[in-house]
Amino acid sequence: MLTLVTRAARVMALMGGIVLTALVILTCLSVLGRGLNTLGHSDLMEGLAPGLAAWLVGTGVGPVTGDYELVEAGIAFAVFSFLPICQLYAAHATVDVFAGMMPRGVNRFLTAFWEVMLAVVIIVIGWRLYAGFVEKIDNGQTTFLLQFPVWWAYGASFVAALVAGLVGTYCGVARVAEAWSGRSYLPGAGRAEH
Repeated sequence: MLTLVTRAARVMALMGGIVLTALVILTCLSVLGRGLNTLGHSDLMEGLAPGLAAWLVGTGVGPVTGDYELVEAGIAFAVFSFLPICQLYAAHATVDVFAGMMPRGVNRFLTAFWEVMLAVVIIVIGWRLYAGFVEKIDNGQTTFLLQFPVWWAYGASFVAALVAGLVGTYCGVARVAEAWSGRSYLPGAGRAEH
């Protein structure tokens, strides 16, 4: 079962990384286009090289239409895509002010408690994403500029949240088993350092 959960978490992280990389490229292109368009319309460029300014403006260079809409939808998906791998390897940021002073057994129970709580939160968020997904399909809402259906973003985020919820549930059960048995069942025994 751990192998299947690990594969699912890695696939989601890879998909989230691909989407995030595409969004970075899209944002860079949009900023570059916006900058070149501004340069072409600037008084300085029109004064120094009016032919070049006219050519630059004439090329139609500018920001990518709908870049905000695409980034908004893609970031939501990416966030949920990275949750499973973070959950599996216990890589979420933690603040262990008092836990370091407590015995190992108490820390195991605290870890199990918070792992279960995180799984519950992810499941509730997934449930609400599903409700939003169904609502957006029913009302046919689209984005302003690109006119793509909003349910696409909700659906992609819901799938990622579903995987995150399944991985979170598995991790919660495994952490509870670790707390009771004292054995390690998950690869994320270490925590993120701060």
